[in-house]
Amino acid sequence: MPSYTVLNIYGKMLNINFREWRKDIVDHKYKILLALLFLAIAMFALTISSQYVDSLNSVPVSDLILDALPVIDLSFIFVWGIFIVLVVYFLYPLLYKPKKFHYALGMLSLFLLVRSAFVILTHLKAPIDAIPIASHGFFHFITYSNDLFFSGHAGLPFLGFLVFQESKIRYFMLAASIILAITVLFMHVHYSIDVASAYFITYGVFVIGNPIFGGFKDKIKI
Repeated sequence: MPSYTVLNIYGKMLNINFREWRKDIVDHKYKILLALLFLAIAMFALTISSQYVDSLNSVPVSDLILDALPVIDLSFIFVWGIFIVLVVYFLYPLLYKPKKFHYALGMLSLFLLVRSAFVILTHLKAPIDAIPIASHGFFHFITYSNDLFFSGHAGLPFLGFLVFQESKIRYFMLAASIILAITVLFMHVHYSIDVASAYFITYGVFVIGNPIFGGFKDKIKI
């Protein structure tokens, strides 16, 4: 069976017109490649900043809200929750909105770049009773202890909520943001200010990124 026929079959199963999808990808290939390059730079910057703060002899501080919350091990949700969010964030525009895939990648890259700047400027150690994250394989290389401000677990799905505002997928992203925010607080792996500020800073990233990566939000149908 020819490969394009197989792809068309899978496309129909996913309610995707493969021919139109392939045309959209080809038409926007340079924008997508540029967005991927920007994403690679942003990920490198975040890795360097996270390694830097982990290497410092920082100290933990008290937190009024954390002091009132019990410590609960929600490592499974912490690790796999953000993984699912990332998968949805990449696959939804790639499969269903290929014309806007570069926009979603650009917004994510700006988010990571801004977060790397905040992380490198904030030298606090994780709360003293924080539950250590046991990560394996790929997750081992992207898991750090003191990259606290601001919370990526709360901010990244909230970015998805803003980026995919014209789609029902936004409800999943908003729910994921709330669940992951609660998760990091109960695990005491973030201070309450890390979580609260994530929503304000992420919205700022969205406002700044819109005219850069795809026009103002009323022109973006994603």
